[in-house]
Amino acid sequence: MFIRQKDFDPEKIAHSGQCFRMAAEDGGFRVRALGRCARLSPCPGGYMLDCPGEDEPLWRRYFDLDSDYGAFLPDPGDEYLCRAYDLARGVRILRQDPFEALITFIISQRKNIPAIRMCVEKLCGELGEEGNFPSPGAIAACSEERLRGMSLGYRAPYVLGTARMVNEGELDLEACGALDDQALEQALCRAPGVGVKVAKCVMLFAYHRLDAFPVDVWIDRTLKEKYPQGFDMERYRGYAGVMQQYLFFAAKKGCL
Repeated sequence: MFIRQKDFDPEKIAHSGQCFRMAAEDGGFRVRALGRCARLSPCPGGYMLDCPGEDEPLWRRYFDLDSDYGAFLPDPGDEYLCRAYDLARGVRILRQDPFEALITFIISQRKNIPAIRMCVEKLCGELGEEGNFPSPGAIAACSEERLRGMSLGYRAPYVLGTARMVNEGELDLEACGALDDQALEQALCRAPGVGVKVAKCVMLFAYHRLDAFPVDVWIDRTLKEKYPQGFDMERYRGYAGVMQQYLFFAAKKGCL
């Protein structure tokens, strides 16, 4: 499947902090998600996605290829955000599996991206089938001690408790998709170790709630330094989370 270059840059997506199983490989990228594995290879004008033909609709949805990111533009009067957009253009909001997103963002707390990737790969290698992300049942059956041995540290009981909630149906992630944004955030915050920031990450990167605006240390610093009077969420109603990704990418790059 050919993916046109415009508003799609897998290298930027891989470093946008959204997902942790998209890695550079032989000049392209290997992507593991939704129980599948695919490869992106650069070619003139875009990228070729190597996957079975029946999986193409799944990957189109995962990369949100049917959304027009040219419509998600910063206010021309916001010079900083315009520069961030120019730098981050090509980042798209992925549609990830809610359970994987929930667990990986619990793991992500107070870790840098390479450390998160390492933990996630250990989890998948030990508990997943054929290298895929493990099921709620596989993690729920694990011991806290074993999870700590995967470098999860203090996050181990949170990961275990959340997996057990999902596995036992106490937290129905599929049903959560029908909730409005406020109710969805509240439902996710019931999981052990999940606060507002993690909940909003899951809302944005799994449930595609584009108004979700996670505030981590990078965004907090940016808002304080560049928007001391406050960031105008209303101006970006319906896609504030896309702007969050542009700000996050620029902050991580430290180029502005």
